[in-house]
Formats: sequence, C-alpha cells, structure tokens
Amino acid sequence: MIRKSIITASLLILTLTLTGCQGQKTELAPVADGPIAKLPVLMTPDIKRNFADPDILFAQGAYFAFATNHNLNNVQVAQSEDLVNWEVLLIDALPDLPKWALPGFTWAPEVTEFSDGSYRMYFTARNAAFPKQCIGVAKSQSPIGPFIAVGDSMLVCPEELGGAIDASVFFEDETPYLLWKNDGNCCRIQTDLFIQKLSTDGFTLAGEPQSLLTTSESWEGNLIEAPTLIKRGDKYHLFYSANDYYSDQYAVGHATSDSLLGEYKKAEQPLLTSANLNDKVIGPGGQDVILDQQGNWRVFFHGWNISKSARYLYSLPVSDEEPGFQVIR
Repeated sequence: MIRKSIITASLLILTLTLTGCQGQKTELAPVADGPIAKLPVLMTPDIKRNFADPDILFAQGAYFAFATNHNLNNVQVAQSEDLVNWEVLLIDALPDLPKWALPGFTWAPEVTEFSDGSYRMYFTARNAAFPKQCIGVAKSQSPIGPFIAVGDSMLVCPEELGGAIDASVFFEDETPYLLWKNDGNCCRIQTDLFIQKLSTDGFTLAGEPQSLLTTSESWEGNLIEAPTLIKRGDKYHLFYSANDYYSDQYAVGHATSDSLLGEYKKAEQPLLTSANLNDKVIGPGGQDVILDQQGNWRVFFHGWNISKSARYLYSLPVSDEEPGFQVIR
C-alpha cells in the first residue's frame, strides 16, 4: 500500500507540473529545426598543453622549446629530435626568480647560445616594486638549465614607457642585439618594437634603444609585440604579433628591411591569422621562426584551445621564395 501511494502521489505531481495554475495545459516551447552547431576542428598541435610564447633552440644535437610559466614552473621546457615528437620535461629551466620579480608572472623566455658555449635566457617578469613588466637575464652551462639570474636588477625596464616584455636576440657579425617591446598598452602608451646592442657576454646593454616598428595597420589593433628577427641573404625579416592576445584577432605580421636598423616595410597582409588558417587555430601568435637542421624554415606559434583555457604549440613550414616568407598550409 505504501508503494501504491507513492506512485499515486508521483502521478499527481507530474499532472500538476504539466498543467497551469488554472488547470490549463502549459504549451511547451517547440524544438528549433536545423543542424546542431558544431565546434570548430582545430589543427593538430605539436604540444597539446598550455605552452605559450614558444622559443625554439637547437643545441647539443637536439631541439628545445621554452615557454611561459605553467604548473608552478617559471619556464617550461620540451625536447625533440625531429621537431615532430615533443617531450615536455619535468623541470623548471628557471627555478629561482631574482628578488625584483614576482612569482607566477614569468613570460616569453628566449634562450640563446653564446660563442663560449654557455647559454643566456632573457625572460619577462612582473616587477615587485611597481606594477610593470620587465626583462631580466639568466645564465647556464646547459640549454635546459638550471638558469641562474644575473645581477640584482632588471636588464630592461623603461617605467615611463610602460615597462618591457618579449625579449629576443639577434647576432650581427657576432655582435648580440636585444629586441623587445615597450609594454605601453598597459598604460595607454604607444607600443614599439625596439632593438638595443648588448655587451659581448650578453649580460648588460651596450647601446641606446632604437625603435624599429610601431602600430600602423588596422589588423594590429592597439599594439604590436613579440619581435623575432632573422636574416636571409642581404635582407632582414622582422616578425611580430599584434592585437588582443586573448581574441581570435591576434595574428602574426612580417616586415622587411635592407639594413639592421631599418627602415622596415610591413607586408600588405599578416602572415598568420585565424582566418587564413581556416579557423583551425584561434589567435595565432607569440611566434619564433627558425631554420632547421635540414635547411627548411619553420614558424612556431601558440593558439588557444576551444575553451580558451590553454595555448597549444603549433608549427608550420615556411617558404622563403620571393617576394618574402609565406606559410605553407
């Protein structure tokens, strides 16, 4: 009897649910016709985990990739023998930050081998004394570290320009140069890409900064960043990222010059966009461009996953035929 009463009560509740308060039948909303929207199908990443702002180095017979902080590691490291299969190493390449840097904000590492066989890491970190990003330098005898911060202060940190981020290194006749971006978009200040001569050992600055490029194109939004400079023949190629990094408008641009210090002429169209990758990458950027050991150019970059909770590592081959670099899709 108890079971029967429960069933009767349940039927009564269901009946009341399907009728209005005046006993009228409630009309259920019709189901819309048409196909169910599908999520975009993304390109297969080289590293399917959060691995933003990649930098690629060939050293000691292997390729190494470095990336922005994740999972309590200040600088992530991955290793590959063929640029196809990558192993993320369970180490922190920069285990100890300098005193001026706040933990949890270590971005865009650049690792470079110097002529004596040792390595320098140029990294971005948030200054503990004032809310700006700054660039520091660290050293190691191994390409994967541990890197030890050099000195007690920042290498580059123009507070009046909003700070500095996104360091990269270029060698001209064995002279090292540091490229960086002033982080002006933090403070409604114009953003430029700068170049500055380094000391022979790479630990200090040896010249004044000179602007190479600034925002000028509509697709760039209000900022440019992440400079990467290479030389092919007699021409200099400056790659950069632009626009809002968290959106699908983030993209990679390309400019060329006949001299190191410019003038640099921008290409008419960006090199990498979500649109020209058929929306298979969301917001490509943070690029590095390398010539691999087989003599082929490749561009490495990050892009968001579907939920925009992580930026995966991608790469594509690049043709260096005239009039300039073109991605091979």
